[in-house]
Amino acid sequence: MRSATIHLLAAIIGSVGWCLSPSEASADMSAWDGDTRAAMRLVSAGRKAEDPQSQLRAGAEIRLAPGWKTYWRYPGDSGIPPQFDFAKSENVKSVQVSWPAPERIVSADGVIIGYRDNVLFPLRVEAKDPNKPVTLRIALDYAICEKVCIPVHAKAELVIKNDGAAKSEIIAAEKRVPRAVPFGADAPFSVKKFHRDASVKPARVLVDIVAPKGSPVSVFAEGPTADWALPIPEKVDGAPDGTQRFAFALDGLPPGTTGDGATIKLTAIAGDDAIETTFRLD
Repeated sequence: MRSATIHLLAAIIGSVGWCLSPSEASADMSAWDGDTRAAMRLVSAGRKAEDPQSQLRAGAEIRLAPGWKTYWRYPGDSGIPPQFDFAKSENVKSVQVSWPAPERIVSADGVIIGYRDNVLFPLRVEAKDPNKPVTLRIALDYAICEKVCIPVHAKAELVIKNDGAAKSEIIAAEKRVPRAVPFGADAPFSVKKFHRDASVKPARVLVDIVAPKGSPVSVFAEGPTADWALPIPEKVDGAPDGTQRFAFALDGLPPGTTGDGATIKLTAIAGDDAIETTFRLD
């Protein structure tokens, strides 16, 4: 189902036209490219004041009307993730996109992983020549859904100067990006153990997570490559004291794949905190 949806939406990406509002642009924000349902813009934050040699900070922000949603890097049961293209930028060596913690959204097509309202993706931009301004140009393909899903193609351009001040929007979005926490770490929010249960078909993975007391936890599992489509982990009984247990089937693997030795990435979210952990299915 998810694969079919991806191919259908990808085939018609770019078919929807969008309007540009130049009057809304400023020195540190591009114009919005979109309409009343959704729009995208670039936001600049320059470098960290305490580290003049650091990478430039920016953000790609999507604005969504009430009732509309868009997708995380792994969309869940259906949908397509945003696709970022910075190829036409000037004086740019690389752009690193960070993904703020998403939410679990129940829809008519199943459970999707994504965002409602606004989402700002933090960007770290490495210039070819740090002493010259960067012109960041983005072409973004993404999908928005209410009762139906619509593919969107948006573009924006912004000059990012070396002396820009950090914007509160970008700082807030950076704080929403899950922290890397080693598997088995002695921390108040961490993934403690996993167990591969081969007594059922397909086999499933059980994961025990320590989280702040009383905090509902959402967990998402990703395989080592984009062609893995693991189910969304569900909370199950049997967790040791002080932990919460989640399970997901080893289903949705590429043909001919058993999962042996594969690296699994888990994202766990509890309230305003989020972590990322990886482990190998040995």
